[in-house]
Parts: sequence; structure tokens; C-alpha cells
Amino acid sequence: MSLLPIVLAGAGAVAAPAAPVAAAGVEQERDGLAALQATRQGRILPLKEIERRVVPQMKGAQYIGFDLEMPSGIYTLKFLREGEVIWVDVDGRSGQVIGRTGR
Repeated sequence: MSLLPIVLAGAGAVAAPAAPVAAAGVEQERDGLAALQATRQGRILPLKEIERRVVPQMKGAQYIGFDLEMPSGIYTLKFLREGEVIWVDVDGRSGQVIGRTGR
């Protein structure tokens, strides 16, 4: 495995693996394009619509962000309430909540 680039830090050198970082970036970009296409083609609802449906149901919780799994089209919305993380899984096609962890 190639350990490039090498970054000089103080008196020592630190090697960081470049390939896994680059591969992760390519995969994220590919997933992002697939999500955009799916939204434009009407196969999944846009994030704003999912948020409009779910966020008001989470009273007392702070909305942190989301993840979208492709090709399944499952949105996972992340909330924080009283120091506990709550994950809400939403079917991107129907907008229905299909799972939840936390209280």
C-alpha cells in the first residue's frame, strides 16, 4: 500500500494513506450524483420535503443533519435531545418513517 502523501510535522514525518481517502471521496460524489438524479426523476422525495414531514414530529430535539443511502433511497435524519442521539429512518420514496433509534 502506498503511504502518500508524506507530511512533515515538526522534527518527524507522518505518513497518511492517500488511496482510501481518495476512494471515499469518489464514492461520496457518485452517491451524491445518484441521489440528485433520483430526486430529479421523482424516484425519491427531496430532502426539504423529508425534513418538512419529520422535523416537526421531533419536539424538543435539535435537528443535526442527514444521510441518504443509495440506491435504497433511505434517508437517516439525526437529532439530539437531552444529550441522546436519535436516528430516524425515512423511506425516500414515500416519506414514511420506517425506523427509529433512541427516545
